[in-house]
Amino acid sequence: MDISDTTLISRMEAFVIRQMQDYDPSHNPAHVTRVVRLAHRLLASERSRGTKVHYNDTIITLAALLHDIGDRKYLPPNSTEDPMTIVRDTLVKSGSDPLLAQKVQTIVSNVSYSTEIKNPGLSERLIHQDGYPELAIVQDADRLDAIGAVGVGRCFTYLGAKGPPLGANGPLHWELDEAIEHFRGKLVNLELKMKTDSGRSMARKRTLRLRDFVQWWEDEMKEVQEGIALEPQG
Repeated sequence: MDISDTTLISRMEAFVIRQMQDYDPSHNPAHVTRVVRLAHRLLASERSRGTKVHYNDTIITLAALLHDIGDRKYLPPNSTEDPMTIVRDTLVKSGSDPLLAQKVQTIVSNVSYSTEIKNPGLSERLIHQDGYPELAIVQDADRLDAIGAVGVGRCFTYLGAKGPPLGANGPLHWELDEAIEHFRGKLVNLELKMKTDSGRSMARKRTLRLRDFVQWWEDEMKEVQEGIALEPQG
């Protein structure tokens, strides 16, 4: 079944809303919309800089739209869906060319920061050797939404909904400081993982905002940690 790119994208937009409308706001359809728009902004910026890389607009849009589909953090415990094929299968069922569907699946499967950390050289190989340059744009777009003011809001929201990744006591037992540790341990370092010049430029601004927030946090916590001795009354 041959369908236009516009029709396929529209079908995937509807699919994402159905799949993610009940997710907490850190990973809901609004997050996806921001990532898609950031990806388009990065693509336009890279082209305006005179990049010689050939990017496929449709692949970028589809991969940005579907980048959180199959995220194990949100799959039901009894889910039988395979995170490594769900995007491909959904695209094919919706009329996509199988080769396009597999390419989008490969990109989606390699967007996440944790996946890159486990296999540091894989992203670079996919982008520069294996014919997946669109991965650079989608990775950068997703990571931009994790830093800056929006990233601060998403981090606290996710911790409130899910709890800390290594927390043993569940989402009701975590401290606000755990969000700050996440900023220090991961988010302030995302700038170094950006793949495009445009992504690095945008990340620099957002990382400065993140560092400012951490400093404000430390200043305010210092005020309450030091305390003030009160004179006994009476």
